[in-house]
Amino acid sequence: MPRLRIALAQVDLTVGDLDGNAEVIVEQTRLAAAQGASLAVFPEMALTGYPPEDLVLRRSFVAASRTALQRLAGRLAAEALGEVAVVVGYLDRCPDATSRVGRPAGEPQNAAAFIHRGEVLATYAKHHLPNYGVFDEFRYFVPGDTFPVIRFGDIDIAITICEDLWQEGGPIAVARATRAGLVLCINGSPYERNKDDVRLDLARRRAREAGATLAYVNLVGGQDELVFDGDSLIVDADGEMIARAARFSPDLLLADLDLPAASADITGPIDAQDGTSMTVQRVVVAGAPDASHDQIATRVTPALDECEEIWAALVLGTRDYVRKNDFGSVIIGLSGGIDSALVATIACDALGADAVHVVGMPSRYSSDGSVADAEELARRLGLHWNVLPIAAMVDAYEAAFRGTETGGLHGLAEENLQARVRGTALMAFSNEVGHLVLTTGNKSELATGFSTLYGDSAGGFAPIKDVPKTLVWQLARWRNDSARSAGEPEPIPVEILDKPPSAELAPGQLDSDRLPDYLMLDAVLDAYVEQDLGREELIELGHPAELVDRVVRLVDLAEYKRRQYPPGPKITPKGFGRDRRLPITNRWREPS
Repeated sequence: MPRLRIALAQVDLTVGDLDGNAEVIVEQTRLAAAQGASLAVFPEMALTGYPPEDLVLRRSFVAASRTALQRLAGRLAAEALGEVAVVVGYLDRCPDATSRVGRPAGEPQNAAAFIHRGEVLATYAKHHLPNYGVFDEFRYFVPGDTFPVIRFGDIDIAITICEDLWQEGGPIAVARATRAGLVLCINGSPYERNKDDVRLDLARRRAREAGATLAYVNLVGGQDELVFDGDSLIVDADGEMIARAARFSPDLLLADLDLPAASADITGPIDAQDGTSMTVQRVVVAGAPDASHDQIATRVTPALDECEEIWAALVLGTRDYVRKNDFGSVIIGLSGGIDSALVATIACDALGADAVHVVGMPSRYSSDGSVADAEELARRLGLHWNVLPIAAMVDAYEAAFRGTETGGLHGLAEENLQARVRGTALMAFSNEVGHLVLTTGNKSELATGFSTLYGDSAGGFAPIKDVPKTLVWQLARWRNDSARSAGEPEPIPVEILDKPPSAELAPGQLDSDRLPDYLMLDAVLDAYVEQDLGREELIELGHPAELVDRVVRLVDLAEYKRRQYPPGPKITPKGFGRDRRLPITNRWREPS
């Protein structure tokens, strides 16, 4: 059997940074070559970063991507890396009009290139285009209907891109028909809770369907609200695991693959078993993989437990958002409550203590322990601690309003004023010093509108935006347990963990005064938001009708608030924002 040493380059890239991304690709190819790899594989749209969204509609950006690809090919050869075959994702354009989807020539395509000895020898355009959840690819791209099979030495290699694996038929069916020995799947697959198990099962199934070894390489890193977790892997034709990369960090995964010798020369149209046909093109590569070295040991990185993987996603998403947008530091309003404590701890793990500034802003209603608990958290983590009392500012606002037609501020208006003074103060720190403000609201609050516009929602990034309140407590306890296991001080004081949640905007106020118990609330929110169940279905699940009506009403009325909330890392199957798009002006109500 021919042997191929492959390197899956799990890399963290930046959208739009074509030169910087090319530098990463060259450096990783150099590392792969130094370890004897004959083939280095990079993720989906690695050259442009992913997802580039409406940048792909700019012809200048498409042209720049194509130029960067040619420049990359030449540079690899010039730096004595030409003997390593490189597969890399990039943005291309469709050479011909596509009657199947009614798109003219020149429209964008999500593509992969096979580079060897300074030349782009083959290109492949993604066949299945996702148009659900966070994906809008059918809006952006023209699907591809050609299927290059690359003969490298005596091995036939096929290329697919991400969604091509998730849909039935298409490239996997064609790969089987061509008897390819290795299927490469390059991916920009964002993280969701428990997705690693789904992903592995899918890869195993598709490998068996293709009758080929399948190498799956994924992006790692944060891009706005998306977090890519890596988890690159290789399975053999029987679906057995060969190798698996780390999660949430860059990695170069190498493996020696014993693959079947090429045994077919099929060309032309083939039924893709998805209502389309794909045209097989044969590409023969001069040269062959170097199989002279001793076989290396493969690596299967152990899985993470659930809280560990969620924590890693939140930390990575926060770190990349801050750094890729050129902020050197962040600032957080630290209330002494569990949400701001969790955000501060995430920020510290993501950026280091010296980059995290926290401010206690007590008002007339702050409890005795709120400032002390916040200061203790800051001390344990080594954060920059400031105190800015806001009572006098609030008094000045209230005095000014007494001379207006309102006769002063009362009830909710008075409560929200305190939150807005805090938001204004944090933005003032941001403008003066250059910190990025991190908001501290969780998904349960965001779902029910339990936040103040231009108050606690003011900021640039929201690390726990997609974290339900019950999970907030789980993560906080996990982080403390993790520290204790490592022989380190627990970052979050037990006083913060144990105190009843409160916005502290009125005397003795508790969240439970206005919201259902969080265990009950999060169960209804999961069914209504994540699963899109209606009122009757929620009641059939056993939720009390009164609770359902109350929660549904709160969620529906808060859409306008959610539209104005900062971005934050997506960790659930349906995060607010790109995943869930409901009209603000909307008179539909669940039938009662």
